[in-house]
Amino acid sequence: MSEPRHEGDGSLRPGKEHGPRADRGLPAELRALGRSLDGLGPGGESMAERVLAQILAESVPAPVAEPTADPARVRRARRWIRKRWRMLTAGLCGVLTVLVLTPPVRAAVAEWFGFGGVEVRYDPSALPSSGVHVPGCGTSLSLGEARRDAGFEPLVPGELGMPDAVTVTREPKARFLITLCWREDGHTVRLDEYPARLDIGYTKSVRMQPRWVDLGRDTGLWFAQPHLLSFWMLDGNGDRWTRSERTAGPTLLWTRRQEMTLRLEGVDSRERAMEIARSVRKPDAVR
Repeated sequence: MSEPRHEGDGSLRPGKEHGPRADRGLPAELRALGRSLDGLGPGGESMAERVLAQILAESVPAPVAEPTADPARVRRARRWIRKRWRMLTAGLCGVLTVLVLTPPVRAAVAEWFGFGGVEVRYDPSALPSSGVHVPGCGTSLSLGEARRDAGFEPLVPGELGMPDAVTVTREPKARFLITLCWREDGHTVRLDEYPARLDIGYTKSVRMQPRWVDLGRDTGLWFAQPHLLSFWMLDGNGDRWTRSERTAGPTLLWTRRQEMTLRLEGVDSRERAMEIARSVRKPDAVR
């Protein structure tokens, strides 16, 4: 996304870098903003609540009913959004981690947010079952076959080594999900991978707040508690057929270089899950 233009003069803002080079700095700016706002405020507010409070405090007043639209008001609203688009982006990213907000703030925002193709929904009535079972991969392919079928190269965590099984699952709109599986101490460790721009296919219904984790150049979300995971089942033509649901255990969700979304399940320790996430690389670099 290029830098917005000034209203009326058609020129770009002076003194700013524009185009792809400027966009590449946005993730770092958002992470820096998140770190500067981390921790609780003097009134016990969370980071997301303070960001939202600032956004709401500066918002354009809602227009009263009028016979015709006010062009000046519309222009002011556009200018306000353009001036604060980075803050708005940071606010929405922060709110994803704090879906249990105070009632006044919650009333001002939607109750779900997307992150790397995964929808996270706050639902106090979402009661996962007591038993958590990580599904395995089934009939395995080679990594080369998975790359050919899915159209992208899977990443392998050096901490886990080469996977015991690899599968490719067809997703909506002729896109694909690669899953890697390992067997550890009698249970399955599962890593799902897909392009970060994939249309939302997973929905996580959570009752407790996930936690931001710093993975170096990347940022992720740690879901410490069991939660409901739902996903689409497809028919033979690749069309959505029905929604399936299961209970997922502790999960680490992150995007790598803003290009790939990865979802690690089957590791109960947040620290170890973060070590695994930091170790992902191309298969040729894993021994």
